[in-house]
Amino acid sequence: MELITDPVAWRDAMDAARRDGHQVGLVPTMGALHAGHLSLIRRARADCGVVAVTNYVNPLQFGAGEDLAAYPRDLEGDARAAESVGADVMFAPSVREMWPEEPRTTIHVGGISEVLDGASRPGHFDGVATIVAKLLALAGRCWAYFGEKDFQQLAVIRRLVDDLSLPVFVIGCPIVRTTEGLALSSRNAYLTPDELAVAPALYWSLLAGKRAVEDDGETDPAAVVDRIEEALGREPRFELDYAAVVDPATFDVPGRIETPVRLLVAARLGRARLIDNLPASLPGSAE
Repeated sequence: MELITDPVAWRDAMDAARRDGHQVGLVPTMGALHAGHLSLIRRARADCGVVAVTNYVNPLQFGAGEDLAAYPRDLEGDARAAESVGADVMFAPSVREMWPEEPRTTIHVGGISEVLDGASRPGHFDGVATIVAKLLALAGRCWAYFGEKDFQQLAVIRRLVDDLSLPVFVIGCPIVRTTEGLALSSRNAYLTPDELAVAPALYWSLLAGKRAVEDDGETDPAAVVDRIEEALGREPRFELDYAAVVDPATFDVPGRIETPVRLLVAARLGRARLIDNLPASLPGSAE
């Protein structure tokens, strides 16, 4: 696997891959690769002739007091892991290589980026949209793979690509979980062994909401949120940020559940802020 740090060299490598007739599969990451990331690389490998992984911890999406300095980094380990599942090239620039000067341009995706995680972490999705737009501009025409664990981020990126008519096909891939249900995340590394033991309760709370819709036929979003909060409240070590039922495309809260929705939850457990989500549909409605 080739490791590239210079943005111009990266762009040239992507152009060369397309000239050679290859479909480029792009997997953007912030490093600290785990089995969830590797599943994206495997999917890209199955679909595409050249698999390109980005490895960049983006300062723009970290707010004041967040964990930028402590965010796990292991470039050598990441490179080995990516290569082991089929990556052909990794782009791992420094902050200075990505931004020789302080960026004066930012991208704001209205609506979707302003609620839930956007409200809890002001400016976060502007940072995400700005760096993803730059990575996609450098990569050029490609298929880009993102995990559904960061479902709001995926919705923001889809809107960004649509609004700017970027030559990118965005593919959302299923969440990878532990056997107990915990969604894999780089931030799980912050959890102590005791916290890891109770962390799957976040997923179980979503299952309670999903059962309310799919087994009980509940159509009131507020009642479903109550089910999620009640279930999570049984584990007092969690500090709830939000629980929500939204339209999966717009992130609007429906007045009544009639079409498929997405259930989302965010909560703190010790040092870690964890997020998770699940789809839910009334019996007989199409996913």
